[in-house]
Amino acid sequence: MPSRLDRFLPPTPLARRLSEQSVLSAAGEGAFLTGSAVFFTQIVGLSAAQVGLGLTVAGIAAFFCAVPLGRAADRIGPKRLWWMGATGQAALFLAWPFIGSFAAFLVMMVVLEVVQVAAWNGRGAYTIDVFPHDERVRSMAFMRAARNIGYSLGAMIGGIALAFDSDTILQAVPWVTAGILFLNALMVSRLPNAEHDELPATPVEKALTSGALRNRGFVLLNVFDGVLGTNQVLLNIVIPLWLVQETDAPHVLLAWLFGTNTVLAVLLQVPAARGVNSVSSSLRAARISAAFFVLSCFIVLVTHDTVGWTTILLVWVGHVTVTGAELFQSAGHWGFLSELSDPERRGEYQGTAHLGGTLGSVWAPAVFTYLAMEQGTLGWLTIAGIVVVATIFMKPTAAAAERYLTRSQQPAAA
Repeated sequence: MPSRLDRFLPPTPLARRLSEQSVLSAAGEGAFLTGSAVFFTQIVGLSAAQVGLGLTVAGIAAFFCAVPLGRAADRIGPKRLWWMGATGQAALFLAWPFIGSFAAFLVMMVVLEVVQVAAWNGRGAYTIDVFPHDERVRSMAFMRAARNIGYSLGAMIGGIALAFDSDTILQAVPWVTAGILFLNALMVSRLPNAEHDELPATPVEKALTSGALRNRGFVLLNVFDGVLGTNQVLLNIVIPLWLVQETDAPHVLLAWLFGTNTVLAVLLQVPAARGVNSVSSSLRAARISAAFFVLSCFIVLVTHDTVGWTTILLVWVGHVTVTGAELFQSAGHWGFLSELSDPERRGEYQGTAHLGGTLGSVWAPAVFTYLAMEQGTLGWLTIAGIVVVATIFMKPTAAAAERYLTRSQQPAAA
């Protein structure tokens, strides 16, 4: 007889295994990320500008490799690519303590980012491939919640290392990360094969005539979904900067904001994804996300003129509403991938979604920061307007993506 606790657990044994893997993977990454700024500057000896340049170059490399690596998942099988990427990621972290120059850092960041994209494409294609249709989005929601738990555990590990203020301990963090990620790769290798780990590769001719990049509706849908995904820019950059520079709220409130976000992401991601199992329900989730996004803009912009506890409460509510935007945008994104990916090339569609999402969001840190910090009320209203326009265009582009899939699959059905 199911207990009340079962409502908070993944619905199937496989979903539970993947959630456990998600905790492990995120804990490893989070342990390094927490102290990465200190590691790069204090251990590797880089300037902040060099770190930023390295991250930018690595992001560009990942952008151009996303679709080819997605096709690789279709050729060799999604679990195999995922395992190869996870193993490569773990192995690369072993080398971090030996990186001592900007050139070595640059090469390392590019290779690491490409390997991570390979693993991510394989993981995304695997999760869509391995779950029955009605279980996909809900299972991915549990995995996302599990990753938030993992990042919190990783942050604790990284925080403990930073607390010792020792270069020797800080140099050992990448090895701790590598150990955790090797365990993650072992877990991936023991997962059951998905359908397309067993089937032969997609014929090249069909890939050229009906590839994901030719599905312009799908590409544009993910560009607009990427705009909606800029809630992360609001969450992590714009609202914190606004709090510090434009309000009288105490800076310690930032810790409470991010803590609240983590707790809500763990507790509410699964409820937010409930019922998202079609294109129409994915569009509904996108509209709810946009409503939360716009509401957050309206709430935060008024804190420029409030004082004391009113400011604290409004900034906190603004951060909570943008968390709502995050949860529903994630659910809609998974729904689109589940419903609008060609079953014969899910890896390629994963890579194309990454490419479109990047185009939709890469500009946002600079633009949103300028609009909010330099233009004030008009800037916040412009940010809200950008999100509304993008959301309006998601319905026709989703319909175009559906039509393309129908046309491309008709010869096979005949």
